[in-house]
Amino acid sequence: MQVISGIFLHFIGGFASGSFYIPYKKVKGWSWESFWIIGGLFSWLIVPPIAAWLTIPAYADIIRNAPGTVIGSTFFMGLLWGIGGLTYGLGVRYLGVSLGSSIILGLCSVFGALIPSVYYYFNPAKGKDTIADLSGTHWGLLVLLGLVVCIIGIIICGKAGSMKDKELGESHRDASGSEFRLVKGLILAIISGVLSACFSFGIEAGSSMGATANEIWKAANPGQGEFLFRNNVIFVVILWGGLTTNFIWCMILNAKNKTFGDYTNKRSPLLKNYLLCALGGTTWFLQFFFYGMGESKMGNGASSWILHMSFIILVANMWGIALKEWKGVSKRTRTTIIAGIGTIILSVLIVGYGNSLK
Repeated sequence: MQVISGIFLHFIGGFASGSFYIPYKKVKGWSWESFWIIGGLFSWLIVPPIAAWLTIPAYADIIRNAPGTVIGSTFFMGLLWGIGGLTYGLGVRYLGVSLGSSIILGLCSVFGALIPSVYYYFNPAKGKDTIADLSGTHWGLLVLLGLVVCIIGIIICGKAGSMKDKELGESHRDASGSEFRLVKGLILAIISGVLSACFSFGIEAGSSMGATANEIWKAANPGQGEFLFRNNVIFVVILWGGLTTNFIWCMILNAKNKTFGDYTNKRSPLLKNYLLCALGGTTWFLQFFFYGMGESKMGNGASSWILHMSFIILVANMWGIALKEWKGVSKRTRTTIIAGIGTIILSVLIVGYGNSLK
């Protein structure tokens, strides 16, 4: 039951992440950097402490009393992850929701799942899976198999993107309004995929804060299991780092492109734009809200991270189809992207089954 509920919570988080960019596509009259940072203020600055306050009333004290090294390393991982988040938005801009998310999150799932397990092999910690656990047990091998299947699904989705490029052209603006530029988008996707994995490392770096929140809750609620919302306090610090990176870059773009006027431009639907950005930013944060709950049910490590990434990829591809990002391509290309989505679904099932045997 723990595993089933954990998978369900990861699906909700994946749905939120795979859907967050949709409101941004409805913003009118604003440059990319303007709507990205307004949404980001909700994602990284406004919503996280509200969520932490609602679930962990003493979250500020936990952060205040944490060692400086913990805060520093968690914030630094957030800075690096922020670059990944920034290039994620650009990757989706140039590749579309489905293809961009598939490549970025496929790489993110690989690095986010494997590097922590290698780290804990050399720096053992109680309750943390190591690469030896994954490669030396039946359940671990199934998890690794699920990861391989997930990568195969990403490759298939990438192949579909290449086929789309050949059929529609390098600079084609597809039916969803995405500015399709394959080479530029792929470079950004690779950067984002590698650095986005730093969020997983940030959770590891700030795990002592989550453990403190867990202990406080368990002391007040004996016999009720683990605290579902313990990671909310970690998210606050990680997202400070993400905000720093994105804010600096978006301000540079606002200055370079002379788009500071977007925020007060009465020729655009200002109220609607702000509300759409708030919706997109809040939806984005909900992925980690539910990731934390799913991780509490299933345990941190490769299983939770792969499931989270796989569900995001799945949902993003579904949105890509719904938004007609693949309209105008051949039946063979559409079949290829559907095959990629099906392969990712299979990887989710394999990882879930492997984790149930743990």
